[in-house]
Amino acid sequence: MSVSDADLAQLAEENGVATAYHDWRGQRVEVSADTLRHVLSSLGVDAHDPGAALAEHRRRVASRLLPPAVVARHGGVPPVTLPAGSRAWVERDDGGTSELGDRLPLGGHLLYARNGNQREQAPLLVVPDRLPLPEALRERQVWGLMCQLYSLRSRASWGVGDLRDLSDLAAWSARDLGSGFTLVNPLHASEPSTPLEPSPYLPVSRRYASPLYIRIEDVPEYARLEPMQREGIQRLARPLREQGRTADLLERDPVWEAKRSALAVLFDVPRTPARQAAFESYLQREGAPLVEYATWCALAEAHGSDYRRWPAGLHDAHGNQVAAEALRRWPEVEFHRWMQWILDEQLADVQERARLAGMPVGIVHDLALGAQPGGADAWMYSDVLAGGVSVGAPPDEFNQRGQDWGQPPWHPTRLAERAYAPLRQILRQTMRHAGGLRVDHVMGMFRLWWIPEGAEPWEGTYVRYDHEGTVGALALTARETDTAVVGEDLGTVEPWVRTHLEERGVLGTSVLWFERGADGTPRRPEEWRSDCLATVATHDLPPVASYLSAEHVELRDRLGLLSRPAAEERAEVERQVAAWRALLVELGLLDPEADPVSEPSRVTAALHSYLVRTPARMVGIALTDVVGDRRMQNQPGTSDEYPNWRIPLTNAEGEPILLDELMADPYLATAARNTLWPLNGFRAS
Repeated sequence: MSVSDADLAQLAEENGVATAYHDWRGQRVEVSADTLRHVLSSLGVDAHDPGAALAEHRRRVASRLLPPAVVARHGGVPPVTLPAGSRAWVERDDGGTSELGDRLPLGGHLLYARNGNQREQAPLLVVPDRLPLPEALRERQVWGLMCQLYSLRSRASWGVGDLRDLSDLAAWSARDLGSGFTLVNPLHASEPSTPLEPSPYLPVSRRYASPLYIRIEDVPEYARLEPMQREGIQRLARPLREQGRTADLLERDPVWEAKRSALAVLFDVPRTPARQAAFESYLQREGAPLVEYATWCALAEAHGSDYRRWPAGLHDAHGNQVAAEALRRWPEVEFHRWMQWILDEQLADVQERARLAGMPVGIVHDLALGAQPGGADAWMYSDVLAGGVSVGAPPDEFNQRGQDWGQPPWHPTRLAERAYAPLRQILRQTMRHAGGLRVDHVMGMFRLWWIPEGAEPWEGTYVRYDHEGTVGALALTARETDTAVVGEDLGTVEPWVRTHLEERGVLGTSVLWFERGADGTPRRPEEWRSDCLATVATHDLPPVASYLSAEHVELRDRLGLLSRPAAEERAEVERQVAAWRALLVELGLLDPEADPVSEPSRVTAALHSYLVRTPARMVGIALTDVVGDRRMQNQPGTSDEYPNWRIPLTNAEGEPILLDELMADPYLATAARNTLWPLNGFRAS
């Protein structure tokens, strides 16, 4: 290794950039010099002369009294080391002043330090040491359905599932089936005009929600419409409802165009004094960030949903030209603020109905890892995001070419300098009407896989974050909102990460197909961890019926996603299925004569019987497995090659299943109960 290469490697390490990593097979992989230079450039480090850059970096670090941010656990002393003779004090968020060693309240404060003529300040975040386990999860194991809401349609919804459908599913499953929670896909904001991105994990904003999920008829102003206006809205709905009763792929664009027209009519309906007061109270609480988001929406309707292609003067969310445009387009800005209020009301109603129906947890919302590079969040938070790179994942067992999710990552230092406020704002909004929160790819709070622009997914590297700050922000927000937290800690995870999350009170995620011992054999139920959400699969894996028959291998082979021959891949899946079948039979959970391919429903029930025997505090069952659906919602590694996130809920024969039928049809209800019986100890007759 040359001096230059050694300096480059050291410069990368001291800036939190990994020069090597261990892949999913445990093999060490060296990161290329080109990748290191590109990633350092995205961090604002000029690596053209690594030696000079390293010297400047060390000089700058040594000259500072305080780091970019200080994070202290509640009851502890802020971890700062100052030169002899220095003084430090804290300005609390309540306006008072404390000494550095005083017991500080939870929240965000300012830390000051002085050494001679040098004076600095840094944000100080005091966070919970550990989240307490919710009472419901301390008493017993709790199970719940996992649902992709857009795919769950009813006779009344407009072609895609909406918040009333979610409310009805939660209330029914709690009341009739005994479920304790409903886990739903991210409901983050989508584009304000068509075309809409189908992936719920690639929103324009994680801070606000998608009006696509509004139930039009539940907006109170709908009842105040004239009969002719109501009929006009129903004319928009009828063809969408007809389409929603088929097994055809979901089409969001016509649904949103119709709903937007209907919402524009409802927006113009005079509100009662009480309704107007509630609206104004919501606007006051949301403040300037909602104005910024609504302004982005209004501008996106005029210029497209990628702000990077707007006129240059509109790129700065806080610039004078944007302020002038917001005033000029104020009616549109107000319309988008109003839609978020309607969503806030309907989201609150969903959680309230779930709890009233007997759910001890209620709705568990899902937080996507990031947002679109030209969307509202990227525009509003441009000063804390890194450019020239995107977030993804290195190759793993199921995605052997790696993944590029096309999202800009947080800049670690800039996020810390803002006291993690942007992250906390997003978390607080998602938790506002939640009993729980699932954090997708929670390892992103420790490190993220950065892919240089134009590179392949496997040509990236990991960049570290101060996990005391990111996980601390998560714990602080969860404490403020009384929300249980589940971290999706699957894939390539350093063991200490899971230990840290467990110590902080964040539940993990354990997926049955991945729970194998060192020799590859299935892990026995008593060997599972307790502080987790246990499931058979995830939204990125095939439903049980498809997995048992290895249909997903044929699909991945057709799409060119395999790195070894399909016959080898199929043989491996068949070995795994056979091993799990043998264990289920040994435990007395499956009839020895049951065939996984021809009788998938019996194996599905047995697999969930197995999950009940684990000590897992939460057990999740996919709605697709309840009805026997065979198609994947998402095939990682594809974009247009597979209709990701457009698959409606169907049965084993590919026939559409509506929520009304699931709740009311005796045959379907019996089939559902027989699939779920291990979770409650009953069978339907």
